[in-house]
Amino acid sequence: MTTSSSRADSGFAYSRPFFENLVDSALAHARKLGATDAGAEASEGCGLSVSVRKGELENVERNRDKSLGITVYVGHRRGNASTSDFSEAAVAQTVQAAYDIARFTAEDPVSGLPDEADIAKEHPDLDLFHPWAVTSEQAAELALECEAAALSTDKRITNSEGAGVSAQQSHFFSAHTHGFRGGYASSRHSISVAPIAGRGDDMQRDAWYSSMRSADELASPQAVGRYAAERALSRLKSRKIKTTECPVLFESPLAAGLLGGLVQATSGGALYRKSTFLLDSLGKKVLPKHIDVLEDPHVLRGKGSSPFDDEGVVTRQRRVVDGGRLEGYFLSTYSARKLGMKTTGNAGGSHNLTLSSRLTKPGDDLDAMLQKLGTGLLVIELMGQGVNYVTGDYSRGASGFWVEKGRIAFPVQEITIAGNLKDMLLGIEAVGADTYNYGAKTTGSLLINKMKIAGS
Repeated sequence: MTTSSSRADSGFAYSRPFFENLVDSALAHARKLGATDAGAEASEGCGLSVSVRKGELENVERNRDKSLGITVYVGHRRGNASTSDFSEAAVAQTVQAAYDIARFTAEDPVSGLPDEADIAKEHPDLDLFHPWAVTSEQAAELALECEAAALSTDKRITNSEGAGVSAQQSHFFSAHTHGFRGGYASSRHSISVAPIAGRGDDMQRDAWYSSMRSADELASPQAVGRYAAERALSRLKSRKIKTTECPVLFESPLAAGLLGGLVQATSGGALYRKSTFLLDSLGKKVLPKHIDVLEDPHVLRGKGSSPFDDEGVVTRQRRVVDGGRLEGYFLSTYSARKLGMKTTGNAGGSHNLTLSSRLTKPGDDLDAMLQKLGTGLLVIELMGQGVNYVTGDYSRGASGFWVEKGRIAFPVQEITIAGNLKDMLLGIEAVGADTYNYGAKTTGSLLINKMKIAGS
Protein backbone atom coordinates (compact mmCIF):
# COMPACT_ATOMS: atom_id res chain seq x y z
CA MET A 1 0.00 0.00 0.00
CA THR A 2 1.49 3.33 -0.98
CA THR A 3 0.47 6.83 -0.08
CA SER A 4 1.10 10.15 -1.70
CA SER A 5 1.25 13.25 0.45
CA SER A 6 1.66 15.65 -2.46
CA ARG A 7 -1.26 18.06 -2.46
CA ALA A 8 -0.94 18.38 -6.23
CA ASP A 9 -2.04 14.70 -6.46
CA SER A 10 -4.80 15.21 -3.90
CA GLY A 11 -7.68 14.73 -6.32
CA PHE A 12 -9.53 17.82 -5.02
CA ALA A 13 -11.48 19.90 -7.54
CA TYR A 14 -10.98 23.16 -5.61
CA SER A 15 -7.85 24.82 -4.28
CA ARG A 16 -7.33 26.45 -0.89
CA PRO A 17 -7.05 29.95 -2.48
CA PHE A 18 -10.40 29.38 -4.26
CA PHE A 19 -12.04 28.52 -0.92
CA GLU A 20 -10.47 31.57 0.75
CA ASN A 21 -11.92 33.86 -1.95
CA LEU A 22 -15.32 32.15 -1.71
CA VAL A 23 -15.48 32.56 2.08
CA ASP A 24 -14.24 36.17 1.93
CA SER A 25 -16.85 37.14 -0.66
CA ALA A 26 -19.63 35.53 1.46
CA LEU A 27 -18.48 37.46 4.55
CA ALA A 28 -18.23 40.73 2.58
CA HIS A 29 -21.78 40.24 1.26
CA ALA A 30 -23.07 39.59 4.80
CA ARG A 31 -21.45 42.84 5.99
CA LYS A 32 -23.01 44.71 3.06
CA LEU A 33 -26.48 43.45 4.02
CA GLY A 34 -26.02 44.80 7.54
CA ALA A 35 -24.86 41.74 9.53
CA THR A 36 -23.08 42.68 12.77
CA ASP A 37 -21.01 39.46 12.56
CA ALA A 38 -20.68 36.48 10.25
CA GLY A 39 -18.79 33.26 9.73
CA ALA A 40 -18.42 31.01 6.67
CA GLU A 41 -16.90 27.65 5.80
CA ALA A 42 -16.21 26.09 2.40
CA SER A 43 -15.48 22.38 2.23
CA GLU A 44 -15.01 19.54 -0.21
CA GLY A 45 -14.79 15.78 0.28
CA CYS A 46 -14.12 12.95 -2.12
CA GLY A 47 -13.39 9.27 -1.96
CA LEU A 48 -13.75 5.71 -3.12
CA SER A 49 -15.56 2.81 -1.43
CA VAL A 50 -15.38 -0.74 -2.78
CA SER A 51 -17.20 -3.78 -1.39
CA VAL A 52 -16.89 -7.47 -2.30
CA ARG A 53 -18.75 -10.59 -1.14
CA LYS A 54 -17.94 -14.28 -1.59
CA GLY A 55 -15.09 -13.57 -3.97
CA GLU A 56 -17.05 -11.23 -6.24
CA LEU A 57 -17.18 -7.47 -6.64
CA GLU A 58 -20.41 -6.02 -5.24
CA ASN A 59 -20.13 -2.22 -5.29
CA VAL A 60 -17.79 0.51 -6.45
CA GLU A 61 -18.85 3.92 -5.20
CA ARG A 62 -17.16 7.24 -5.81
CA ASN A 63 -18.32 10.21 -3.77
CA ARG A 64 -17.64 13.89 -4.18
CA ASP A 65 -19.45 16.60 -2.27
CA LYS A 66 -18.95 20.28 -1.61
CA SER A 67 -20.59 22.86 0.57
CA LEU A 68 -20.52 26.49 1.62
CA GLY A 69 -22.12 27.22 4.98
CA ILE A 70 -22.73 30.76 6.20
CA THR A 71 -23.81 31.96 9.66
CA VAL A 72 -25.04 35.52 10.02
CA TYR A 73 -25.61 37.48 13.25
CA VAL A 74 -27.83 40.53 13.50
CA GLY A 75 -27.12 41.57 17.07
CA HIS A 76 -27.92 38.44 19.09
CA ARG A 77 -30.11 36.94 16.38
CA ARG A 78 -28.57 34.11 14.36
CA GLY A 79 -29.32 32.71 10.92
CA ASN A 80 -27.67 29.87 9.04
CA ALA A 81 -27.85 28.66 5.44
CA SER A 82 -25.79 26.51 3.09
CA THR A 83 -25.39 25.71 -0.59
CA SER A 84 -23.49 23.32 -2.82
CA ASP A 85 -23.54 25.83 -5.69
CA PHE A 86 -20.41 28.02 -5.69
CA SER A 87 -21.63 30.50 -8.35
CA GLU A 88 -21.67 34.19 -7.39
CA ALA A 89 -25.48 34.36 -7.58
CA ALA A 90 -25.94 31.24 -5.40
CA VAL A 91 -23.51 32.54 -2.78
CA ALA A 92 -25.38 35.88 -2.64
CA GLN A 93 -28.74 34.07 -2.31
CA THR A 94 -27.40 31.86 0.51
CA VAL A 95 -26.03 34.84 2.45
CA GLN A 96 -29.37 36.62 1.95
CA ALA A 97 -31.23 33.53 3.24
CA ALA A 98 -29.05 33.38 6.37
CA TYR A 99 -29.53 37.13 6.92
CA ASP A 100 -33.33 36.87 6.53
CA ILE A 101 -33.47 33.97 9.01
CA ALA A 102 -31.41 36.00 11.49
CA ARG A 103 -33.72 39.01 11.21
CA PHE A 104 -36.82 36.96 12.08
CA THR A 105 -35.29 34.69 14.74
CA ALA A 106 -35.86 35.34 18.43
CA GLU A 107 -33.00 37.11 20.18
CA ASP A 108 -30.67 34.94 22.25
CA PRO A 109 -28.41 36.97 24.58
CA VAL A 110 -25.60 34.36 24.55
CA SER A 111 -25.62 33.82 20.79
CA GLY A 112 -22.54 35.06 18.92
CA LEU A 113 -19.05 34.33 17.67
CA PRO A 114 -16.29 33.28 20.10
CA ASP A 115 -14.39 36.01 21.95
CA GLU A 116 -11.29 37.17 20.07
CA ALA A 117 -9.07 36.13 23.00
CA ASP A 118 -10.13 32.47 22.52
CA ILE A 119 -9.37 32.27 18.81
CA ALA A 120 -6.52 30.08 17.55
CA LYS A 121 -3.70 32.32 16.27
CA GLU A 122 -1.28 29.51 15.30
CA HIS A 123 -2.31 26.37 13.46
CA PRO A 124 0.29 23.59 13.85
CA ASP A 125 0.44 21.02 11.04
CA LEU A 126 -0.77 17.78 12.65
CA ASP A 127 0.07 15.55 9.64
CA LEU A 128 -3.57 14.61 9.00
CA PHE A 129 -3.51 14.48 5.20
CA HIS A 130 -2.33 11.33 3.43
CA PRO A 131 -4.25 10.88 0.18
CA TRP A 132 -4.33 7.29 -1.02
CA ALA A 133 -4.01 7.03 -4.78
CA VAL A 134 -5.71 3.62 -4.86
CA THR A 135 -7.64 2.56 -7.99
CA SER A 136 -10.97 0.74 -7.75
CA GLU A 137 -9.22 -2.40 -9.08
CA GLN A 138 -6.52 -2.21 -6.37
CA ALA A 139 -9.12 -1.55 -3.66
CA ALA A 140 -11.20 -4.54 -4.84
CA GLU A 141 -8.07 -6.71 -4.79
CA LEU A 142 -7.31 -5.72 -1.18
CA ALA A 143 -10.92 -6.38 -0.13
CA LEU A 144 -10.86 -9.79 -1.86
CA GLU A 145 -7.57 -10.66 -0.11
CA CYS A 146 -9.11 -9.69 3.23
CA GLU A 147 -12.22 -11.81 2.68
CA ALA A 148 -10.18 -14.75 1.32
CA ALA A 149 -7.97 -14.65 4.43
CA ALA A 150 -11.09 -14.85 6.61
CA LEU A 151 -12.66 -17.70 4.61
CA SER A 152 -9.44 -19.76 4.56
CA THR A 153 -8.80 -19.45 8.33
CA ASP A 154 -10.91 -22.53 9.15
CA LYS A 155 -13.38 -24.72 7.26
CA ARG A 156 -16.04 -23.71 9.80
CA ILE A 157 -16.03 -20.20 8.26
CA THR A 158 -18.90 -20.94 5.88
CA ASN A 159 -20.05 -17.57 4.59
CA SER A 160 -19.34 -13.86 4.51
CA GLU A 161 -21.27 -10.62 4.75
CA GLY A 162 -18.50 -9.12 2.64
CA ALA A 163 -15.35 -7.04 2.87
CA GLY A 164 -14.73 -3.41 2.03
CA VAL A 165 -12.01 -0.86 1.38
CA SER A 166 -12.58 2.88 1.71
CA ALA A 167 -10.29 5.83 0.87
CA GLN A 168 -11.68 9.22 1.92
CA GLN A 169 -10.26 12.73 2.03
CA SER A 170 -11.53 16.26 2.56
CA HIS A 171 -10.40 19.85 3.05
CA PHE A 172 -12.01 23.05 4.24
CA PHE A 173 -11.39 26.72 4.87
CA SER A 174 -13.23 28.68 7.53
CA ALA A 175 -13.23 32.33 8.63
CA HIS A 176 -15.31 34.73 10.70
CA THR A 177 -15.44 38.42 11.50
CA HIS A 178 -13.71 38.06 14.90
CA GLY A 179 -10.44 37.47 13.08
CA PHE A 180 -10.31 33.70 12.67
CA ARG A 181 -8.94 32.23 9.42
CA GLY A 182 -7.92 28.61 9.05
CA GLY A 183 -8.42 25.25 7.42
CA TYR A 184 -6.66 22.03 6.55
CA ALA A 185 -6.93 18.80 4.59
CA SER A 186 -7.41 15.40 6.21
CA SER A 187 -7.82 11.77 5.18
CA ARG A 188 -9.26 8.55 6.62
CA HIS A 189 -8.86 5.10 5.07
CA SER A 190 -10.16 1.70 6.15
CA ILE A 191 -10.37 -2.01 5.40
CA SER A 192 -13.04 -4.27 6.95
CA VAL A 193 -14.61 -7.72 6.76
CA ALA A 194 -17.55 -9.61 8.37
CA PRO A 195 -17.23 -13.43 8.19
CA ILE A 196 -19.86 -15.98 9.30
CA ALA A 197 -18.94 -19.20 11.12
CA GLY A 198 -20.96 -22.42 11.51
CA ARG A 199 -24.09 -23.84 9.89
CA GLY A 200 -27.79 -24.23 10.58
CA ASP A 201 -28.86 -23.20 14.09
CA ASP A 202 -25.29 -22.58 15.22
CA MET A 203 -24.16 -19.65 13.07
CA GLN A 204 -22.20 -16.67 14.37
CA ARG A 205 -20.91 -13.53 12.70
CA ASP A 206 -18.24 -11.09 13.77
CA ALA A 207 -16.35 -8.30 12.07
CA TRP A 208 -13.09 -6.42 12.27
CA TYR A 209 -11.54 -3.43 10.59
CA SER A 210 -8.49 -1.19 10.47
CA SER A 211 -8.83 2.58 10.05
CA MET A 212 -5.99 5.12 9.74
CA ARG A 213 -5.13 8.59 8.40
CA SER A 214 -2.43 6.99 6.21
CA ALA A 215 -2.92 3.78 4.21
CA ASP A 216 0.67 2.82 5.07
CA GLU A 217 -0.43 2.32 8.68
CA LEU A 218 -3.42 0.06 7.97
CA ALA A 219 -3.21 -3.52 9.21
CA SER A 220 -2.66 -6.00 6.35
CA PRO A 221 -5.81 -7.40 4.67
CA GLN A 222 -4.70 -10.89 5.76
CA ALA A 223 -4.39 -9.87 9.44
CA VAL A 224 -7.81 -8.18 9.44
CA GLY A 225 -9.42 -11.20 7.74
CA ARG A 226 -7.86 -13.80 10.04
CA TYR A 227 -8.68 -11.89 13.21
CA ALA A 228 -12.34 -11.35 12.16
CA ALA A 229 -12.59 -15.11 11.42
CA GLU A 230 -11.08 -16.06 14.79
CA ARG A 231 -13.59 -13.81 16.54
CA ALA A 232 -16.52 -15.43 14.69
CA LEU A 233 -15.20 -18.96 15.42
CA SER A 234 -14.79 -18.21 19.13
CA ARG A 235 -18.54 -17.51 19.36
CA LEU A 236 -19.74 -20.91 18.06
CA LYS A 237 -21.90 -22.97 20.46
CA SER A 238 -22.98 -19.81 22.31
CA ARG A 239 -25.63 -20.23 24.99
CA LYS A 240 -27.69 -18.24 27.45
CA ILE A 241 -26.86 -18.04 31.13
CA LYS A 242 -29.13 -17.74 34.15
CA THR A 243 -30.01 -14.27 35.43
CA THR A 244 -27.30 -13.17 37.84
CA GLU A 245 -25.24 -10.27 39.20
CA CYS A 246 -21.49 -10.40 38.61
CA PRO A 247 -18.40 -8.40 37.57
CA VAL A 248 -18.24 -7.47 33.87
CA LEU A 249 -15.15 -6.97 31.70
CA PHE A 250 -15.72 -4.77 28.63
CA GLU A 251 -13.38 -5.54 25.72
CA SER A 252 -11.37 -2.41 24.83
CA PRO A 253 -13.33 -1.33 21.68
CA LEU A 254 -16.53 -1.39 23.79
CA ALA A 255 -14.81 0.31 26.73
CA ALA A 256 -14.33 3.33 24.45
CA GLY A 257 -18.13 3.56 24.35
CA LEU A 258 -18.25 4.00 28.14
CA LEU A 259 -15.71 6.82 27.78
CA GLY A 260 -18.06 8.29 25.15
CA GLY A 261 -20.84 8.12 27.75
CA LEU A 262 -18.76 10.21 30.14
CA VAL A 263 -18.20 12.81 27.38
CA GLN A 264 -21.91 13.00 26.56
CA ALA A 265 -22.86 13.39 30.22
CA THR A 266 -20.35 16.25 30.73
CA SER A 267 -21.03 18.11 27.46
CA GLY A 268 -22.39 21.65 27.44
CA GLY A 269 -25.74 20.92 25.78
CA ALA A 270 -26.67 18.23 28.31
CA LEU A 271 -25.48 20.42 31.20
CA TYR A 272 -27.36 23.62 30.38
CA ARG A 273 -30.51 21.63 29.54
CA LYS A 274 -30.07 19.80 32.88
CA SER A 275 -30.50 16.50 31.01
CA THR A 276 -27.54 14.62 32.48
CA PHE A 277 -26.87 12.38 35.46
CA LEU A 278 -23.57 14.26 36.00
CA LEU A 279 -25.04 17.72 36.59
CA ASP A 280 -22.80 20.02 38.71
CA SER A 281 -20.06 17.37 38.82
CA LEU A 282 -17.08 19.70 38.23
CA GLY A 283 -14.42 19.09 40.89
CA LYS A 284 -16.30 16.00 42.10
CA LYS A 285 -15.42 12.33 41.92
CA VAL A 286 -16.89 10.72 38.76
CA LEU A 287 -14.38 7.85 38.43
CA PRO A 288 -12.27 5.90 40.96
CA LYS A 289 -9.10 7.57 42.34
CA HIS A 290 -6.79 5.52 40.12
CA ILE A 291 -8.34 6.78 36.83
CA ASP A 292 -7.19 9.72 34.67
CA VAL A 293 -8.63 10.97 31.38
CA LEU A 294 -6.38 13.07 29.13
CA GLU A 295 -7.47 15.10 26.10
CA ASP A 296 -4.74 15.82 23.54
CA PRO A 297 -5.94 17.54 20.35
CA HIS A 298 -2.42 17.76 18.86
CA VAL A 299 -1.47 14.09 18.39
CA LEU A 300 0.22 13.72 14.99
CA ARG A 301 -2.08 11.76 12.64
CA GLY A 302 -4.61 11.39 15.50
CA LYS A 303 -8.19 10.58 14.52
CA GLY A 304 -9.50 13.34 16.79
CA SER A 305 -6.69 15.85 16.19
CA SER A 306 -7.34 19.48 15.32
CA PRO A 307 -5.45 22.75 15.92
CA PHE A 308 -8.80 24.50 16.55
CA ASP A 309 -12.42 23.51 17.13
CA ASP A 310 -15.42 24.02 14.82
CA GLU A 311 -15.60 27.71 15.85
CA GLY A 312 -11.90 28.47 15.39
CA VAL A 313 -11.23 28.36 19.14
CA VAL A 314 -7.75 27.13 20.11
CA THR A 315 -7.54 23.51 21.30
CA ARG A 316 -5.26 22.55 24.19
CA GLN A 317 -4.04 19.44 25.95
CA ARG A 318 -5.74 19.05 29.35
CA ARG A 319 -6.61 16.55 32.07
CA VAL A 320 -10.38 16.08 31.92
CA VAL A 321 -10.30 13.68 34.89
CA ASP A 322 -7.43 13.74 37.40
CA GLY A 323 -7.37 10.99 40.01
CA GLY A 324 -11.09 10.36 39.53
CA ARG A 325 -12.08 14.05 39.89
CA LEU A 326 -13.74 15.81 36.96
CA GLU A 327 -11.53 18.81 36.08
CA GLY A 328 -13.34 20.05 32.99
CA TYR A 329 -16.51 19.88 30.90
CA PHE A 330 -16.74 19.76 27.07
CA LEU A 331 -17.97 23.21 26.09
CA SER A 332 -18.54 25.26 22.96
CA THR A 333 -18.76 29.06 23.11
CA TYR A 334 -22.56 28.94 23.25
CA SER A 335 -22.86 26.25 25.95
CA ALA A 336 -20.09 27.92 28.00
CA ARG A 337 -21.97 31.24 27.97
CA LYS A 338 -25.22 29.48 28.92
CA LEU A 339 -23.38 28.05 31.95
CA GLY A 340 -21.50 31.26 32.79
CA MET A 341 -18.18 29.55 31.97
CA LYS A 342 -15.42 29.69 29.34
CA THR A 343 -15.28 27.61 26.16
CA THR A 344 -13.01 24.55 26.35
CA GLY A 345 -12.47 24.40 22.57
CA ASN A 346 -14.89 21.49 22.14
CA ALA A 347 -17.38 22.85 19.59
CA GLY A 348 -17.75 19.75 17.44
CA GLY A 349 -16.84 17.27 20.18
CA SER A 350 -13.90 15.87 22.12
CA HIS A 351 -10.36 15.42 20.75
CA ASN A 352 -8.20 12.29 21.26
CA LEU A 353 -9.26 11.12 24.71
CA THR A 354 -7.20 8.54 26.61
CA LEU A 355 -8.52 6.81 29.73
CA SER A 356 -5.80 5.22 31.89
CA SER A 357 -5.39 3.73 35.36
CA ARG A 358 -2.47 4.37 37.72
CA LEU A 359 -2.75 0.68 38.71
CA THR A 360 -2.24 -0.74 35.20
CA LYS A 361 0.98 -2.71 34.70
CA PRO A 362 2.60 -3.32 31.26
CA GLY A 363 1.70 -7.03 31.46
CA ASP A 364 -2.03 -6.41 32.04
CA ASP A 365 -3.16 -7.91 28.72
CA LEU A 366 -6.59 -9.51 28.19
CA ASP A 367 -5.50 -12.78 29.87
CA ALA A 368 -4.36 -10.85 32.95
CA MET A 369 -7.65 -8.93 32.97
CA LEU A 370 -9.58 -12.25 32.86
CA GLN A 371 -7.64 -13.29 35.97
CA LYS A 372 -8.70 -10.05 37.68
CA LEU A 373 -12.31 -10.71 36.57
CA GLY A 374 -12.21 -14.18 38.16
CA THR A 375 -15.78 -15.38 37.61
CA GLY A 376 -18.04 -13.17 35.55
CA LEU A 377 -18.79 -11.92 32.03
CA LEU A 378 -16.47 -10.74 29.25
CA VAL A 379 -18.53 -8.60 26.82
CA ILE A 380 -17.42 -8.34 23.18
CA GLU A 381 -20.61 -7.07 21.52
CA LEU A 382 -23.38 -4.67 22.56
CA MET A 383 -26.73 -4.15 20.86
CA GLY A 384 -29.30 -1.37 21.08
CA GLN A 385 -29.04 2.16 22.45
CA GLY A 386 -30.34 1.59 25.97
CA VAL A 387 -28.70 4.48 27.82
CA ASN A 388 -30.75 7.19 29.54
CA TYR A 389 -28.40 10.15 30.05
CA VAL A 390 -30.85 11.96 32.33
CA THR A 391 -30.89 9.17 34.93
CA GLY A 392 -27.80 7.20 33.91
CA ASP A 393 -29.85 4.00 33.55
CA TYR A 394 -28.02 1.54 31.29
CA SER A 395 -29.52 -1.58 29.67
CA ARG A 396 -28.19 -3.19 26.49
CA GLY A 397 -28.29 -6.51 24.69
CA ALA A 398 -24.91 -8.24 24.87
CA SER A 399 -22.88 -11.26 23.89
CA GLY A 400 -19.45 -12.47 24.94
CA PHE A 401 -17.98 -15.18 27.16
CA TRP A 402 -18.66 -16.61 30.60
CA VAL A 403 -15.42 -16.69 32.56
CA GLU A 404 -14.69 -19.00 35.53
CA LYS A 405 -11.64 -18.67 37.75
CA GLY A 406 -9.94 -16.41 35.20
CA ARG A 407 -10.47 -18.70 32.19
CA ILE A 408 -13.03 -18.50 29.38
CA ALA A 409 -15.59 -21.29 29.97
CA PHE A 410 -18.01 -20.85 27.04
CA PRO A 411 -19.48 -18.21 24.68
CA VAL A 412 -22.68 -16.43 25.74
CA GLN A 413 -25.45 -14.77 23.71
CA GLU A 414 -29.00 -13.36 24.02
CA ILE A 415 -28.48 -11.68 27.37
CA THR A 416 -29.02 -8.13 28.65
CA ILE A 417 -26.59 -6.28 30.90
CA ALA A 418 -27.97 -3.53 33.11
CA GLY A 419 -26.76 -0.99 35.63
CA ASN A 420 -26.44 2.74 36.11
CA LEU A 421 -23.71 4.56 34.19
CA LYS A 422 -22.80 6.66 37.24
CA ASP A 423 -22.24 3.50 39.32
CA MET A 424 -20.50 1.75 36.41
CA LEU A 425 -17.98 4.57 36.00
CA LEU A 426 -17.32 4.66 39.75
CA GLY A 427 -17.13 0.86 39.76
CA ILE A 428 -14.17 0.56 37.35
CA GLU A 429 -11.75 -1.70 39.24
CA ALA A 430 -9.06 -2.11 36.58
CA VAL A 431 -8.02 -0.94 33.10
CA GLY A 432 -6.10 -3.27 30.80
CA ALA A 433 -2.82 -2.52 29.02
CA ASP A 434 -4.54 -3.88 25.87
CA THR A 435 -5.25 -0.34 24.66
CA TYR A 436 -7.24 0.14 21.49
CA ASN A 437 -8.02 3.35 19.64
CA TYR A 438 -11.68 3.42 18.64
CA GLY A 439 -12.44 6.61 16.72
CA ALA A 440 -10.77 9.28 18.82
CA LYS A 441 -10.94 7.43 22.14
CA THR A 442 -8.22 5.17 23.54
CA THR A 443 -8.61 2.79 26.46
CA GLY A 444 -7.80 -0.75 27.50
CA SER A 445 -10.43 -3.29 28.55
CA LEU A 446 -12.46 -2.10 31.57
CA LEU A 447 -13.38 -4.23 34.57
CA ILE A 448 -16.55 -3.10 36.34
CA ASN A 449 -17.22 -4.46 39.84
CA LYS A 450 -20.83 -5.56 39.31
CA MET A 451 -23.75 -5.43 36.88
CA LYS A 452 -27.06 -7.24 36.54
CA ILE A 453 -27.20 -9.89 33.80
CA ALA A 454 -30.66 -10.85 32.52
CA GLY A 455 -30.54 -14.31 30.94
CA SER A 456 -32.86 -17.30 30.92
